[in-house]
Amino acid sequence: MLFGALFFLLNVAFPARAAPQHDGTRRSADPNPQEAAQSTDNKTQSGPPPADQSGTQPAKKKKPAKRGSFVIAPIPISSPAIGSGLEPVVGYIFPLSVNDKVSPPSAVGAGGILTDNGTRAFAVGGELYLKQDTYRIRAGFLYGNINYDLYGIGISAGNAGLKLPLNQTGGLFFGEFLRRLGWKFFLGPRFATGHSLVTIRPNDGSSVTPPPDVGTHTTLTAIGAHLERDTRPNQFYPTSGTVFDFTSDFFSQALGSKYSFQSYKITFNKYKSLGEKQVFAYNAYFCAVGGQPPFYGNCIYGTNNELRGYTAGRYLDRYMVATQLEYRLVLPKRFGLVAFAGIGEVAPGGGQLFRSNQFLPAGGGGVRFMLSKQYHVNLRADIGQGKDGHTFSMGIGEAF
Repeated sequence: MLFGALFFLLNVAFPARAAPQHDGTRRSADPNPQEAAQSTDNKTQSGPPPADQSGTQPAKKKKPAKRGSFVIAPIPISSPAIGSGLEPVVGYIFPLSVNDKVSPPSAVGAGGILTDNGTRAFAVGGELYLKQDTYRIRAGFLYGNINYDLYGIGISAGNAGLKLPLNQTGGLFFGEFLRRLGWKFFLGPRFATGHSLVTIRPNDGSSVTPPPDVGTHTTLTAIGAHLERDTRPNQFYPTSGTVFDFTSDFFSQALGSKYSFQSYKITFNKYKSLGEKQVFAYNAYFCAVGGQPPFYGNCIYGTNNELRGYTAGRYLDRYMVATQLEYRLVLPKRFGLVAFAGIGEVAPGGGQLFRSNQFLPAGGGGVRFMLSKQYHVNLRADIGQGKDGHTFSMGIGEAF
């Protein structure tokens, strides 16, 4: 659970995932051919600017272009999993080289979580895009003290609603290095290592069986691979294109990990514009875990906005599938609206893999406010309704 919570915090620290080709600033800075021709005609008709007494043309002063854009926001949080509080976030989005017109903008950021149930965590990291988008480097460090509830493993445990209050303290470092292949694919290795201590918080007595690693320090270390393909023209507010993302992580005792298990995740997003101010977005997600993971190494429903409307960690198991649709509408004065709906499930595998009578549906809506006009980075606030209640979430960038 700590790994899931800290990865969520890193997503808050990063304004958004970058796209492979264009950023909104460079594209909007270039006028279309009609506008350029019209502008040239106007200049020709109006004639050259008047000369000064020496007969030379006066020099025009040009405003220096902004190198990047800061994103700063104290985001309120109200989560059934970790309580209510604030997520202070600061990020800087910028081109790594002003002469590189191909790479998307790089980003560095930091974020934190402070809630009324005693949860405290922070994350720092960066995403760098180099050499005409030939290489991509991502790295981050996270540390947290998370208070949450464990409901048990599987659909039946989540439906029962019995919970065991836990505290988990630990840290995580991860990094990856990707290289561009053909057809806009990127592939490369990744590495993650972390440690944590899980303890039981005071409670009135619970029938949930405590996890086996309570009270012991646990180290997890993994090597893996990441394959991605991203054709969005703008990563922060995509109106077209697709995203395919596959990650595999192999935790092994030979690397110093207490547990040996494997984790696989696949994400597919598609975006369709319905005019200048309307967008349909589709998301599909699949997770599978093999071997002998700790309970927080399973697929966790409700994290990474899969799906909004569920308490993160109430439903977790070896397998998970989720899919959702979202309608996005741009309003005046930097505001926007969204509506979303989706369905998913967790399952132990074998003959119990994804039964229709155990699906977990969700739906809801939210508002958006544009924090950065330069890169179209939005502050989002969503209310989601699941079968067991509702959740409120906020963050930087679109949900997917």
